[in-house]
Amino acid sequence: MSTTTNTTIFQNAALARLRAGQVALGFGVSQLRSAATPLIAKAAGFDWLAIDAEHGVASLAEIGQLCIAALPVGIAPIVRIGAEALDEGTRALDNGAQGIIVPRIDTPAQARRVADALCYPPHGQRNWGTVSAQFGFMPPTRIPDAQNALERETLVVAMIETEEAVRNVDAIAKVPGINTIFIGAVDLSLDMGIPSQFSDSRFQDAVRSVIQASQIHGKFMGMGGLYDQEMTRSYMRMGVRLIAGGSDQAFLLKAATDRALMLRKME
Repeated sequence: MSTTTNTTIFQNAALARLRAGQVALGFGVSQLRSAATPLIAKAAGFDWLAIDAEHGVASLAEIGQLCIAALPVGIAPIVRIGAEALDEGTRALDNGAQGIIVPRIDTPAQARRVADALCYPPHGQRNWGTVSAQFGFMPPTRIPDAQNALERETLVVAMIETEEAVRNVDAIAKVPGINTIFIGAVDLSLDMGIPSQFSDSRFQDAVRSVIQASQIHGKFMGMGGLYDQEMTRSYMRMGVRLIAGGSDQAFLLKAATDRALMLRKME
């Protein structure tokens, strides 16, 4: 934990790596819900939990428990909510989340609405809730100091998933309070009419333009849904740092399949 003006808060491990210019790897959580999840992700070498409240099975109560379990482990709990579920985003932040990913941000007006909901003044209008898990449930010395500390340790992430978003990305990246731009590779390719054709020059040009806008406006750059090794390496060299590394169900299925195949060969 770090201390700022007598307010002790758990450091956001992913954000610390981003600020140091390093890659932060995300462990996707869509099926697992136990307190062991962040320990497993940490042991495997990941930096943040990508808790999927848009498509996954976990309830808000279970998401809160995942966040609380993650904080002392040193793996950042970051929650992807539904596009219109900003109230779930604020509740997740009030209960331990260190970041919120909002999908389908196509316009700067949508980005401003996100910042308004998820950020404290002056960048937003988020209300002060109860004592946060991020402080270990110790009452903060002063609420303004606590809000400032939370703002410094929170990722507010706008997902770029459509051609409209790519066209507007410069204006989206300008919005105060949004500190990370994140490409959803699969959905972007679908919207472009080239599903999962990540080698297509149109897709690659779109990625480059998003990376350029994020760099111009001093925002962190992230990406998910792309697992080709050489292409991922190329985008990392261009500045992509917040990487979604895959989901729990995919990890489990791959390991279980490999083990079953090995044992079947012994029959």
